[in-house]
Amino acid sequence: MDIQVIKGLIRKYQAGHSAFVGQSQKAWNYYMNRTDILIEEPPKDREENPMRSADNRIPFNFHGLLVNQKASYMFTSPPLFDLGNKGANKKLSSFLGDKYPKVCKDLCIDASNSAVGWLHIWRSEDGWKYANVPAEQIIPVWSKNLENELLGCLRRYQDVDDVTGDVYTIYEYWNDTECDVYRLKAGDELEQLIPYQVFIDPVLCEPTGRYEHGVGEVPFFPFFNNNINTNDLISIKPLIDTYCKVFSGFLNDLEDIQEVIFVLTNYGGANLREFLTDLKEYKAIQIDSEGGDDKSGVSTLTIEIPVEAREKLLKATRQCIFEQGQGIDPDPQNFGNSSGVALNFLYSLLELKAGLQETEFRLGFGRFIRCVCRLLGLPIKDDTIVQTWTRTSVRNDLELSQIAQQSKGIISDTTIIARHPWVEDPEKEEALLAAEKKAAEEAYQDAFGTRVNANDGGDRAEDGDGDLNDNEK
Repeated sequence: MDIQVIKGLIRKYQAGHSAFVGQSQKAWNYYMNRTDILIEEPPKDREENPMRSADNRIPFNFHGLLVNQKASYMFTSPPLFDLGNKGANKKLSSFLGDKYPKVCKDLCIDASNSAVGWLHIWRSEDGWKYANVPAEQIIPVWSKNLENELLGCLRRYQDVDDVTGDVYTIYEYWNDTECDVYRLKAGDELEQLIPYQVFIDPVLCEPTGRYEHGVGEVPFFPFFNNNINTNDLISIKPLIDTYCKVFSGFLNDLEDIQEVIFVLTNYGGANLREFLTDLKEYKAIQIDSEGGDDKSGVSTLTIEIPVEAREKLLKATRQCIFEQGQGIDPDPQNFGNSSGVALNFLYSLLELKAGLQETEFRLGFGRFIRCVCRLLGLPIKDDTIVQTWTRTSVRNDLELSQIAQQSKGIISDTTIIARHPWVEDPEKEEALLAAEKKAAEEAYQDAFGTRVNANDGGDRAEDGDGDLNDNEK
């Protein structure tokens, strides 16, 4: 692509992308438990008030808890894909590899913090590879039609020259056929952007800044967090800040209350050191009184803490965080020996949030898996990819096992096996049951001498010594 076009794209999208990066970085800070209370300036009255010396800053990682809760709920058991052909399914599973569960989990966390996660696929010397790309690096270029197609991706990241040690900003522009790479030295103006020759032309065997990726489409796949493209921090950030401030203020009061200030009226001693010595040794001090109305004596200044009000505020704020964040408060009293219905009710808000993300992720996985199948030559029956999603949650295994046992004869054994709480792979479990049944039948036949001769089509039975039964001689 012409370098002037690339410069125009950078000018057009850079400002909006900078705002996106700022919001994303704020969410990542809260995910890493670096909340705003750690960087806020102390109140001015604290510096001027001798009663206020404590300045504790206690962050609470509610955002990280809620994001990890959703990621574990949705992707501890990652989605499974059925192409309608066992051979194709096996090859697809081999391509996804052992890293697939981690990729899914990282996509969920990226989308929860940055509103969108990205997968990238490329061709290496060992074949096709895929990996997550930080959302802060991607500037998507969308079409203006209603289908909102991805026309290209401008990837922006920092790099250090191995020879000079200079810092550069690398720009990669990917469309449906090729990738063009440019770089800009730190501190330079955009007009000084130059091609970056990091590839080798396969025909001319010369360095080049252009690479034909051969994917057949833009090799980046978006996975949006929800239908309105927002991160999970927006709805709970004010509540988290309130909780951190109230809790930290409570702790500051507890520390400051230990500092008692004495107010001395008409003290008769020489200095304050003598006052403290008399108070410690004699438990008494000398006061000069000028009459009955002069109010001579000693009084103290202390801090009064509204304990009950703060406890109620902290409790209400915590409840609002989990309601607005659509999660589950891990307080043990919320679980106990709950039945399946009660546990499902606890997960209702989390399921709503997970459902919105699953709808968006299904589209992303559908496009990604179709691309992989095209590159690997895998057939898709009826052009339909069946996605199976599994939730991971606290459950009452005893209750589910009893339901499975009572369903015998009402529904198929295949369905019962698939729904049993201890079964992770229904097909493998059915194979194990068949093998156990066959072994038991053979043991029974060996014990009672009724093994069937397979060569006779099952019409003739032999004794344990291989001779025909008496009724067939």
